Amino acid sequence: MNKGAKTGISVIAAAVLLGGGYGAYALVSGDGSGRDAAKKPRTVVAEPPSPELAASGASAFLDAWAKGDLYGAAKLTDDPDKAQAALQAFQDGVKPSAVHLTAGGPTTAPSPAASKSASASSSASASASATGSPAPTGVLESFKASLEFAESGTPWNYNGVLGVVKMSDGTAAVHWAPSVIHPKLDAGETITVKPIYAAPAAVTDRKGKPLGGYPSLVGLLNQLKSAAPQGGDPADAGSGVVISAPAASGGKATDEKLFTVKEPKPVPNLKLTLDADLQSAAEQQVTAQGGKPASLVAIEPSSGNILAYAFSPSNGQNRAFSGATAPGSTMKVLTAAALMEAGVTPTTAMPCPETTMVTGKSISNDEPGAHPEYTLTDAFIHSCNTSFIEKGKDVLKPSSLPSLAKDVFGLGLVWQTGLSNFDTSIPVEGNMASAASEFIGQGKIRTNPLAMASVAATVQSGVFRQPILIPGLNQTKAARDLSPEVLTSLRSLMAKTVQSGTASEVKPALPAGSGAKTGTAEVDNSPDANSWFTAYSGNLAVAAEVQGGGHGSAAAGPAVSRVLAVGNKG
Repeated sequence: MNKGAKTGISVIAAAVLLGGGYGAYALVSGDGSGRDAAKKPRTVVAEPPSPELAASGASAFLDAWAKGDLYGAAKLTDDPDKAQAALQAFQDGVKPSAVHLTAGGPTTAPSPAASKSASASSSASASASATGSPAPTGVLESFKASLEFAESGTPWNYNGVLGVVKMSDGTAAVHWAPSVIHPKLDAGETITVKPIYAAPAAVTDRKGKPLGGYPSLVGLLNQLKSAAPQGGDPADAGSGVVISAPAASGGKATDEKLFTVKEPKPVPNLKLTLDADLQSAAEQQVTAQGGKPASLVAIEPSSGNILAYAFSPSNGQNRAFSGATAPGSTMKVLTAAALMEAGVTPTTAMPCPETTMVTGKSISNDEPGAHPEYTLTDAFIHSCNTSFIEKGKDVLKPSSLPSLAKDVFGLGLVWQTGLSNFDTSIPVEGNMASAASEFIGQGKIRTNPLAMASVAATVQSGVFRQPILIPGLNQTKAARDLSPEVLTSLRSLMAKTVQSGTASEVKPALPAGSGAKTGTAEVDNSPDANSWFTAYSGNLAVAAEVQGGGHGSAAAGPAVSRVLAVGNKG
């Protein structure tokens, strides 16, 4: 809600107060001088009220309002019906136990509403000039408001501004606008007393360390600090005077607290699942990619707790959670699992031709030459695209990979992590020719490091545990686990990839006992492939991507390796 300047006074009224076009407000005169006079409309005139008249008009209005004579106060404005309705709504919504209003005298500083309306005065003046009518003017009068509440020993004090105009019967009237009640109140908004909750005193990592100073966490921390606790105990709530703007596009109404009537019960520090040491390492790795956009996520497999996430540039999209790009050969972790569930074993022959065709496009491998001797193990650790495509077309169905991804690894389920995220999309293609691209992490698959770190975590633990940032959040469950035989074989494939496959090229080397998979994702209209890498070591799983970083072992791999090293210290 933008409170820098409000629109409270209409274009015509702004002209009245600030030198704009002519405005006529038809009010029945109450001077009792006869039948004709009683029916004569009472209108705003061009001549400003004298200082004495303006002061008396403002004082009379304020006195009536302070005494609770809302009808009498409204009659002292140029729009009694709207004024009485608004004053009554304010009284009913705020319920002050006493209202003290003190006139402050002439002022040249308009309320925010009058200030914004001034920008319309030139068009109003033009209209007045066209009719030949003189331009009316008004006088601004300041006042001080002090409202008391039964629940508080501290009054709500604020300064206000009234616009006072001269009427055709020679009296003064307060020009009515919502900003008369409070300078921040605009048309369509309300002021009421609402329950308020305390924000956490601080947001820390799982060990109580502060999380300020990490660029990637700015959005998360701002969100957590500004959000009232959800489902809090009403007994912990305080109360405050709140100005509310209407909801935009069907969303939640925007509130701004103006005054605290009753302090809410303090809330303890909020501990997230994050680890400050790993967060620091993650931030360093994404900013060390030579200016290339990058992101990284670290997860604890035994719990699903997100221990770190980082993205660069930090003022751009949170690629770690909201990225939606093809993951390249890191998806072969899932394809290998699907093949083994279909009866393929690590020693099953999976020849690696130099090229193969997919939907009219020739697909090749990073390593030149054909390898007719390859098994599933060889194809996995050397990341042979053609092996996976050919064997996949032989033994899988278009729905095989999407179904396993969702039922075992939770990809495509709705995740509530504590921060907005993109849920992986692996479409079910209509034919095997189109589905074949998905077997190597290309085609229409869209995902991010959050999901691919979770894949490595699921292999490490054997169970999908949905990643979360806030302890206690509900974690979506997967429909089933991999069989012990397939899980053991999958872990062996990822371990051998580190020992003698594409991940063995990563420098610095991954910690002993790691399992990993590289990914090189071709992106349309981009001269350089995206670098992907997912791995686990001990009770830590990490995935990273670097846009335009090339082979998975060249950019994303070293970033993951360094974060794993930090997590495995001690």
